[in-house]
Amino acid sequence: MASLYYICRYHLFLFSLKNCLLFLLLVLLGNPVHASDSTDTILDKLNDALKNKQRYVQLKEERILNFKKIKSDDLTKEQEYSYNKTLYTEYQKFNSDSAIFYVKKNLKIAEELQNKDLLNLAKIQLVTLYSSSGKYRESEALIKSIDKKTLSKILLPNYYVAYREFFEHYAANSYSVQYMHQIQKYRDSLLIVLDPGTLNYKINKIQQGMYLKKSTAEKQLKALLENTKEDNPQYAMITYLLGSIYERSHQLELRKKYYALSATADLKNANKDNASLQELALVFYEVGDVDMAYKLTQSAIEDALYCNVQFRTLLMSEVYSIINTVYSEREAKRKTELQLYLLCISLLSAFLIVAVIYVYKQMKKVSRIRGELYETSQKLAELNKDITETNNQLQERNAQLSESNHIKEEYIAHFFSLCSTYINKLENYRIILNKKATAKQFDEIYKMLKSTTLVDNELEELYKNFDIIFLNLYPTFVKDFNDLLIREEQIVLKQGELLNTELRIFALIRLGITDSVKIAAFLRYSLSTIYNYRTRARNKAAVSRNDFEEMVMKIGLISLKV
Repeated sequence: MASLYYICRYHLFLFSLKNCLLFLLLVLLGNPVHASDSTDTILDKLNDALKNKQRYVQLKEERILNFKKIKSDDLTKEQEYSYNKTLYTEYQKFNSDSAIFYVKKNLKIAEELQNKDLLNLAKIQLVTLYSSSGKYRESEALIKSIDKKTLSKILLPNYYVAYREFFEHYAANSYSVQYMHQIQKYRDSLLIVLDPGTLNYKINKIQQGMYLKKSTAEKQLKALLENTKEDNPQYAMITYLLGSIYERSHQLELRKKYYALSATADLKNANKDNASLQELALVFYEVGDVDMAYKLTQSAIEDALYCNVQFRTLLMSEVYSIINTVYSEREAKRKTELQLYLLCISLLSAFLIVAVIYVYKQMKKVSRIRGELYETSQKLAELNKDITETNNQLQERNAQLSESNHIKEEYIAHFFSLCSTYINKLENYRIILNKKATAKQFDEIYKMLKSTTLVDNELEELYKNFDIIFLNLYPTFVKDFNDLLIREEQIVLKQGELLNTELRIFALIRLGITDSVKIAAFLRYSLSTIYNYRTRARNKAAVSRNDFEEMVMKIGLISLKV
């Protein structure tokens, strides 16, 4: 059984570690809030905490659920009591019904163990839960059933806290000066039994000073705040008390700032039993920010109902009725304004529709006039067809084709020069033949006519001139043509070679000569040879065979336009 006890202690250690990790995750959800921040910064972080409110609740529920998973069926009664006590602590400010459930389980365990201290602790815990839930008669009967004389020193602080909170909760339902005296009476008793070095003692001591209207309370609270981390549950209480002090001294900005700090801390800790949201809602109501006041009031009521804290619900109902009335009036006013705007928009829309119809009709008239003008211009174009076509071509394509036309004109001149050269050569050849005929050198004439050297030389020069002129027109033709072929079938030219036969065939195709008969005549090959070249090239294509020659026709198209 002892080993089981240590196992449970180990599980509790793991639970504490999970709590730390989950709290770090909570901190990561929003930037830390510091008292030194400006009021605007603090309010921005409060709004961020309100947006992530459900996430904080979810993390709280996950933390509780993770702890519930570690429970063993072999726990001793004492260990089960400690287990339920931990769950009570988690639920105390989160869900009072669940907290009551686990405290009642501990009541039964304490009765079974006949342990008076455990029984009294469970009763004291139940007293506060009953009074916060509005069960004042049950709470009062339960606390009166506890014999103070039988309480250990450890339980006395809990006893006085339970009595103090009972009157605090009851005062919310039925305010009386007598109840306030009772609250201070039990706080005084609590201060006697608390360790003066504890934070709890210092906060209660300051609250006592505030009740007695001592001027040192503000300074003492600020000193405590400097040494209290934001993850400490008492951080929200300290900032709330500072807000209360500034409320009494009518320092609105400081009151808003510290209530906002308190509210943000409560939201991040998923503390549903809080007063700071309600007080902050009143601050925003006073400054005229009804939207924010309504938003905070809604959040506070949701928390009170979720936690089933009746006295908070009673306090909020008065505030909510005031703020809700003003908010509803403002919403009604906004609705009226919206209806007015909608009416204006509707009228403007109707006017716009009429205007659109009018403009549409005018556009149709303009379109009809344009049609008539177009017909007239067509008639004029028929009379001046040549001039109009030339002008249109110059207007539309002058920018794109000026350079291309220049190149074409230059090479047309080159071809004229070439033709002139060939005519001169023919004339010289005729003169030579004429001289030999006159001299009756018929063997020489026959020899010259029989030789193909002249034709071969002229063909070679013709193809060379063709290659030069074509590559000047399409300088990237060889590269672009190879890009259309698969890598291993790409054409590699010999040293000094500009184009080979295969490239010349497709160069002619690029120039628009697609008829194999004409290509064969120009290159002096048979028709079957030209056909074989074309078929072989299509088979080597890296693109679709059907689109190959069409893509060859597009080589250099962009460069020519430029």
